[in-house]
Amino acid sequence: MEREDLSSLRIEKGFSLKRKKRRITLIISIALLLLIPGIYLILSSSPSVELTTVSFIYPSQSISLMSASGYVVAERKAALGVKTTGTLEWLGVKEGDIVRKGEIIGRLENEDRKISLEQARANLELSLSALREAEAELYDARLSFDRNRELLQRGFISKAEYDTSEARLKRAEAMVSQRRAQIKAAEAQVKEAEINLEYTYIKVPFDGVVLTKDADVGDIVTPLGAAANARASVITIADMKTLHVEVDVSEQNIAKVKEGQACEIELDAFPQRRFRGRVLKIIPTADRTKAAIKVKIAFIDRDSGILPDMSAKVSFLEREPFPDELRPVLAVKGLSILSNNNSKFVFVYENGRIKKREITAGRHFNGFTEVLGGLKPGEEIVLNPSGKLKDGMKVKVKEK
Repeated sequence: MEREDLSSLRIEKGFSLKRKKRRITLIISIALLLLIPGIYLILSSSPSVELTTVSFIYPSQSISLMSASGYVVAERKAALGVKTTGTLEWLGVKEGDIVRKGEIIGRLENEDRKISLEQARANLELSLSALREAEAELYDARLSFDRNRELLQRGFISKAEYDTSEARLKRAEAMVSQRRAQIKAAEAQVKEAEINLEYTYIKVPFDGVVLTKDADVGDIVTPLGAAANARASVITIADMKTLHVEVDVSEQNIAKVKEGQACEIELDAFPQRRFRGRVLKIIPTADRTKAAIKVKIAFIDRDSGILPDMSAKVSFLEREPFPDELRPVLAVKGLSILSNNNSKFVFVYENGRIKKREITAGRHFNGFTEVLGGLKPGEEIVLNPSGKLKDGMKVKVKEK
């Protein structure tokens, strides 16, 4: 077999370089294909922002030392019941009615008590008649005794006749005393019958407003409410002039509170209003279960819509607020405002995009800045905006 001449074989260098170039070009192309979408996603992604709402706040919040929660309470409040057991026959009020001291607002069935009163009065009349009869007998006995005494001195009658007239006088005097005692007993019976009848009427102890109706006509009402299906009270009333707020202040903060201190009261029922208040009294005892002390706050500003048991939040102020601090102002959080060439602006969020808007800023208090112009209540703006945000940019809202 003939040997082949391998020395004549040669590898062309040009062919190898071409293959390397094609390979490098392919790798670069693949890298670009992978890199371009990533760059596009980075450039086209929307920044995430946190929003805050433009709203009204009270400047007095900046002088608040602390706050506490509690409820509206009436100093004078009563559940009106009865002193005797009976069936409610008439009730003349309903929830919300104004009642006056001494007014009769309800009645139990009382025909039997009226009859007892009439009988007691009749017995009193009988006793009075018996007294008049006894007094007449006493008058006649005294005249007879006086005559017999004079006749005895002249010797016209015997000592026995005189003694008989004297005994008659004493019996007449004793009878008058007895009749008078019977009258006192009869008068006491009349008084007792009147009181028993009075117990069937429900009277108002002080001026107030009916809060609840606890019984209906036909219900059995009893002083203790121990009987089945019985009611212990008929209505509940409160004196609205004595309404105040009671809050629990922690022992650590009680040193910040003093009697007469200015306060601001916020009621959940009136979220857009604030009421001036003043510390009325610090109850001199602590609740060991809450580690708190009860404080009473009186209303300076009153409103007919304030009702007992409403939830309240009280801010204890470091000083008496100025009149302009008691009026709400439009404000935003100070971190939302940016400055540029002596102008201030914010980014307003609308339909997924932000718009740059200049504003007129006012006072600063408690992390907020007053807005004098440029914004409306309820608008949403970017909180703590970064320098990368631009007017008209599409953004994403961070979830809270």
